[in-house]
Amino acid sequence: MHSDGKKVKMNNNSEPIKYTYIDLFAGCGGLSLGLMKSGWKGLFGIEKEINAFSTLKHNLVDKNDGLKFEWPDWLPVAAHDVTTLIDNYADKLQELRGTVTMVVGGPPCQGFSLRGKRDINDHRNRLFEHYLDIVERVSPTLVLLENVHGIAVPFKQQAGEQEIKKPRPTVADEIADSLGRLNYRVYNSLVDTSAYGIPQTRSRYIMIGVKKNYLSPNNQMNDQNDPFSILEELQKRFLAEKGLSANLPITAQAALSDLERKNGVQKCKEHPRFQEGLYGKPNGSYQLLMRANEDGTISPRKIPDSHRFANHRESTVENFKKLMQCERGIQLSRESREVLGVGNHDTIPLAPNKPCHTLTTLPDDCIHYSEPRIFTVREYARVQSFPDWFEFRGKYTTGGKVRKNECPRYTQVGNAVPPLLGEAIGLALKSFIGKLRLTPDLPKDIQNLRLVTIGGK
Repeated sequence: MHSDGKKVKMNNNSEPIKYTYIDLFAGCGGLSLGLMKSGWKGLFGIEKEINAFSTLKHNLVDKNDGLKFEWPDWLPVAAHDVTTLIDNYADKLQELRGTVTMVVGGPPCQGFSLRGKRDINDHRNRLFEHYLDIVERVSPTLVLLENVHGIAVPFKQQAGEQEIKKPRPTVADEIADSLGRLNYRVYNSLVDTSAYGIPQTRSRYIMIGVKKNYLSPNNQMNDQNDPFSILEELQKRFLAEKGLSANLPITAQAALSDLERKNGVQKCKEHPRFQEGLYGKPNGSYQLLMRANEDGTISPRKIPDSHRFANHRESTVENFKKLMQCERGIQLSRESREVLGVGNHDTIPLAPNKPCHTLTTLPDDCIHYSEPRIFTVREYARVQSFPDWFEFRGKYTTGGKVRKNECPRYTQVGNAVPPLLGEAIGLALKSFIGKLRLTPDLPKDIQNLRLVTIGGK
């Protein structure tokens, strides 16, 4: 047992497993938060964009207790790029070799997202190569990659390109092939986030690799110990422990009714030109879960963080009202928009009795289910399952040429791994590790298992 009385899981060599990780491409910390809540210990997080790192640092570094990184002395607590990490701290990465359990990766997805332009020449499409570089250097037991479905969809033939006689390999194919050459057995699946208590119809592509010499001969040939089967098996128990139903998805209203504007407003303390909303009475298990402090007690605060309402033009409000008179929860056709005179932007009026559509980094893609406005950042965070104590830093929005490089609050949330999903995956991976066969010829340092997380957003 630990000194705190908690039981320590043992591997089949009867040695304690230390569930620790490093987070690269960390974004604002959604995946890290979920992993920490499932019992993993974060070593450090790498994120190059200053707004996103500011949020991660505020919540998962600066706090004196609870969920936080165990940051090493050799790495400055600042925004870092993965390439500079490799260049400047190659010796420190080498020291991790053989002591790391898992590398997790969520490289930027904008270049191959099905909701974007899907530009095959977008330089961000190749950032996964840095992820693989880390995997090769650190040689972890497990590899976890999280991304959008588009990573597993081939790019279309480009104009002027010589005819392609067979399907172009997907980015996911390239990563899986590279992991295979590095001696990993690869599993992959699309995971429906709403199945794990997230009030959103959002599918995420998950790839898990495990070093083949940690598998029994049977596991190397079949799926007797498939990590996705473990994830599915724990679903009902996971939801029950959160107080959530496994039969029905969480709806938009069930997630957000205590944040509606009718609950009261005041002048925004951060930006006095705007109004911010006050809390209403919590209604239902999901709202209670989101409003709980890190220790499980309900927060007494009256003002939710980042709950600033947009200052819409009157014409925008009128357009939203027209859209809200249409069928909720579906995207209107271009023709219907022309008849209504509401423009061509694919804004969806949400339904109160259904989960939200997949959130993007553009807040005007969805209209609130009962009020003619876009979501606030806090409502965005609720839909992504960030607890209310998790506070966001940096700009609210950005635009123009800087949009490609900046990560304001809406973008931080839209890009993030939902923490509830990260928590469920973290629990499944702990179970998966416990079932691995640690063969006699493995290095002794596997006794101090560590998880390195590159990724998540």
